[in-house]
Amino acid sequence: MRLLPAREFPVDDDGRNRFRRRFREAFEGDPSRSGIYKDVSNGLAPAGIESYLPLFFEGTATLLDYLPQQTSLCLHRDVHAALTEFWRDTQSRYQLLRGDRMRPLLPPAELFLTTEEFFVAAGGFARVDIRTAADGETRTYIATGALPELAVERRAADPLHRLKDFLASAGRRVLLLAESPGRREILTQYLAEYGLKPVSCAGFREFLEAKTDLALAVAPLLNGFLLDPGALAIVTESELYAGTARARAARNKALQTSVDAMLRDLSELRMGDPVVHLQHGIGRYRGLVNLDVGEGRKGEVQEFLLIEYAGEDKLYVPVAQLHAISRYSGGPPEAAPLHHLGGDAWDKAKRRAAKQVRDTAAELLHLYAQRAARQGRPFNTSQHDVEAFAEGFGFEETADQAGAISAVIDDMRQGKPMDRLICGDVGFGKTEVALRAAFMAVFDGMQVAVLTPTTLLAEQHFQTFSDRFADWPTRIAELSRFRTGKQTSAALKGIASGEIDIAIGTHKLLQNDVKFARLGLVIVDEEHRFGVRQKEVLKRLRAEVDVLTLTATPIPRTLAMSLEGMRDLSVIATAPERRLAIKTFVSPYSPGIIREACLRELKRGGQIYFLHNEVETIEAQRERIEILVPEARIAVAHGQLRERDLERVMREFLQQRHNLLLCSTIIETGIDIPTANTIVINRADKFGLAQLHQLRGRVGRSHHQAYAYLLTPPGDALSAAAKKRLEAIQAMEELGSGFYLAMHDLEIRGAGEVLGESQSGEMQEIGFNLYADMLNHAVLSLKSGREPDLAQPFGIATEINLHLPALLPAEYCADVHERLVIYKRLANCDSLEGVDAMQEELVDRFGESPPA
Repeated sequence: MRLLPAREFPVDDDGRNRFRRRFREAFEGDPSRSGIYKDVSNGLAPAGIESYLPLFFEGTATLLDYLPQQTSLCLHRDVHAALTEFWRDTQSRYQLLRGDRMRPLLPPAELFLTTEEFFVAAGGFARVDIRTAADGETRTYIATGALPELAVERRAADPLHRLKDFLASAGRRVLLLAESPGRREILTQYLAEYGLKPVSCAGFREFLEAKTDLALAVAPLLNGFLLDPGALAIVTESELYAGTARARAARNKALQTSVDAMLRDLSELRMGDPVVHLQHGIGRYRGLVNLDVGEGRKGEVQEFLLIEYAGEDKLYVPVAQLHAISRYSGGPPEAAPLHHLGGDAWDKAKRRAAKQVRDTAAELLHLYAQRAARQGRPFNTSQHDVEAFAEGFGFEETADQAGAISAVIDDMRQGKPMDRLICGDVGFGKTEVALRAAFMAVFDGMQVAVLTPTTLLAEQHFQTFSDRFADWPTRIAELSRFRTGKQTSAALKGIASGEIDIAIGTHKLLQNDVKFARLGLVIVDEEHRFGVRQKEVLKRLRAEVDVLTLTATPIPRTLAMSLEGMRDLSVIATAPERRLAIKTFVSPYSPGIIREACLRELKRGGQIYFLHNEVETIEAQRERIEILVPEARIAVAHGQLRERDLERVMREFLQQRHNLLLCSTIIETGIDIPTANTIVINRADKFGLAQLHQLRGRVGRSHHQAYAYLLTPPGDALSAAAKKRLEAIQAMEELGSGFYLAMHDLEIRGAGEVLGESQSGEMQEIGFNLYADMLNHAVLSLKSGREPDLAQPFGIATEINLHLPALLPAEYCADVHERLVIYKRLANCDSLEGVDAMQEELVDRFGESPPA
């Protein structure tokens, strides 16, 4: 491909300035062109400018022009055929699209090298040809061949029998490649377990010199091959773990997300947001300002955070003290209780909060102590079996999902009762985490209960679990309205006798007549949809067995408890590959929008959910839709239908006999229909944030673009809270935003007394972040046997003044918001390694650090 030098692409303000400078140089000396220069520098593109463009883009280069002279080019397989095929495709696409006058195209020869041009350009370099050997051919190239099947067979008595047979074939030498030094150690142990002892070597040359048939090295090679022809073999982990090492390169690049990173992102500020200063209380953030603090000496410029308090009092906080600042989240931002500088209201609020924090901390410690003292059961399922079960998962695990699975398995091996919350968006793979946990429990001889809030979800989980455990000796039963009396009593007998390994059902599982022989794990899907009585039963269960809770949007108190360490939390925020974000539109009710939305989906062969949550008027709504969209085949589903009818309707919709499902919120949890990719929610203002997020998550479960239309009454009929909820859900349409939505909910509704019943408290007065910090401080103090001193402004560090300018100059990092984020992260560094890592990142992103 022909390349334009990168500096010619005007991206930011600096880029535009470079572009203008280049224009000026080209045009200033020629009076006939000066008018064009003036127009372009004002952002206009006058007619005839095309003839001048070569002035800026002359001297295009190809990739080969950037290679040093001594480079060796490796041509792998039939490059000539690949280039010829590429040119055939490119020419035909150009012929097809060239007629569009609105979007003129450059001819392919302007953009790409021809086959002949490529080989002429490549002729200046030393060349190595690598391809498969052909019979009877005189070879002028390096011959390679494909490896036979070498994958580890987990269920065989000797999982490495294929590799051993391959090694035994006459005179063959094998170099095994691990992807990192850590993986090399694990491989060495695994091979030794089955009687193979490879020699460790630094690289290929050392392997050739060594007198050994099997060696192990580290290299980032994706696939192995036979070399020259077959005497040497390079084998990578991709061959050994063919089923589980599908996209290793992608996995290495996957960014690990964590709760900390999300909370940090959420605590970044916008202009006007309320903030909490440890010593001075709640004010509003008004931006970053530069002040000269040189006291007579010039040039001691520093950057300050400007906070405005009640009565327009102003406070300038040096960026070195950003650890004393947190974003206020304890209720709606506009209702934040601002303080006066120097007043005593803040101290009183802190004292009240400190009193409550001390009590909560004591209660927390009591809970911690109870949990620590309780003897759980350590599950000892062999890693070999766990990996064999994992191979049945047909997708590549995302980094977050792998992290959650590993955390759950570690918890279960420890022997303390697990209480972990898995928070992940709809369709992000929480069920797979539950399946792995269930496997751990069942294959260590214990029973598993899977609790779901709705019958439909129980049915779906039953199908999923049955599919995944099909190859394993596991008995699974379902308890729900969809089962007959005879099936239910047989299941109850099996649970009591221990014959049933996994019981899946609604709250029926928590009734007194359900007796488990040896219950070891309870999996709860969407706990916030269970009632108070069921939650009490669950609370009792937590004392005895491992509990795993799955949720897309935890309610504020659940989230608050997780963030305070009362429950362990794993967040799955990375979307599966090829998943697209759902496009969300909020609009007043309009027949035109409904028809447009439905037709768009029907024309691409998809299905639609139309959510109307009033059963008494649902038939009238059906008639309206029939008139609006006569093309649709409509079915109706709601909770007042008989079980059999509801089951029939849902099955028929799944089989695509209907393409529009008019329904109540019965579809809220769990039904997975990949062909349904448009949802219309009538009276969206009546739903809570978590519920809207859940409902929207019914669509977009495949790689097709999904749409959600939230219909509301006219604007003046909406309450302020409803407007805020709809704004939040529209803004949070990125994948993985369920966690952020729960944090927004925390702000809109307040976090609530963590262990109490009310949804507000002292937390509201001082903000959730500071409350959590004080609680953490109190717990640590009580743990170490000291009385917590919460009146002191803990967290205020000693200040060191170097009398030198200390700031990130605007020309180094132009974005004010980005500078604030960096200052905040620097202020939160608690070790020298953290500071070094930050410096490394800054140089990587912005170039060499300026002295300031």
